[in-house]
Amino acid sequence: MIEIADVPELQDPVMILAFEGWNDAGEAATTAVEHLSELWEAEPIAAIDPEDYYDFQVNRPRAVADGGTRRIQWRTTRVLLASPESLGRDVVIVSGVEPSFRWRAFTGELMTLADELGVTTVVTLGALLADVAHTRPVPVTTTSDDEETAHRLDLEKGRYEGPTGIVGVLADAARQQGLTSVSCWAAVPHYVGHAACPKAADALLGALEDLLESAIDHGELEDEGRAWERGVDELAEGDEEIGEYVSSLETAQDTTELPEASGDAIAKEFERYLRRRDGGQDG
Repeated sequence: MIEIADVPELQDPVMILAFEGWNDAGEAATTAVEHLSELWEAEPIAAIDPEDYYDFQVNRPRAVADGGTRRIQWRTTRVLLASPESLGRDVVIVSGVEPSFRWRAFTGELMTLADELGVTTVVTLGALLADVAHTRPVPVTTTSDDEETAHRLDLEKGRYEGPTGIVGVLADAARQQGLTSVSCWAAVPHYVGHAACPKAADALLGALEDLLESAIDHGELEDEGRAWERGVDELAEGDEEIGEYVSSLETAQDTTELPEASGDAIAKEFERYLRRRDGGQDG
């Protein structure tokens, strides 16, 4: 079982989870939660014992130097707690590696933790490789499998069928436990999916802003996203085949998103702008 450090009673806590591996194309989801942990100065309160859940030949422990002494650091899933004033509620951040074994027991541990901490909302973050152009805004799909939640938060109803990762299992377990369960997935261009994609991480933060109705400082992610895009531009310019493929993706996306979707996107972007402006004035 997870051993939790002593924590005070939390205020309407939301749990945000992301995992390395199959659910994390371009490292977008884990980069987003790492940014939130640093931004909100999250403190560790628990860690899952990795012995029962990880294949250490796949997720090898690391030798690290600690004050001149080497020690072994075991890769696992860690739980952090943040209390950002701007949000007006506590945030439980879960970040780690997708487990190799015993997913149901692993999920049960995290759902028990959520219950003990009084979590009311669970948000899972993921990223997948898709046929999208790097030059366009990163599509983020925010869904809930619960009809009432989808209607209340004005989200899409989840309709995916097929293989799923640990975030899909956790989202379903949260719903079955009676919690508000929401999933945010960013689409990463598959032709550059081997590298980290800060633009997708930045887009996930934007989706969280909409969901939590609070401004989030994106820090350097916006600049890193633009630099990433310029780097892929250079790659496309140097390869005629890739350049033509990107042009076809741009046309397909532009056609699909017009006219209704563009209006929704403009409205959401304006709402984000107002939140960030008001948040800056408050600070």
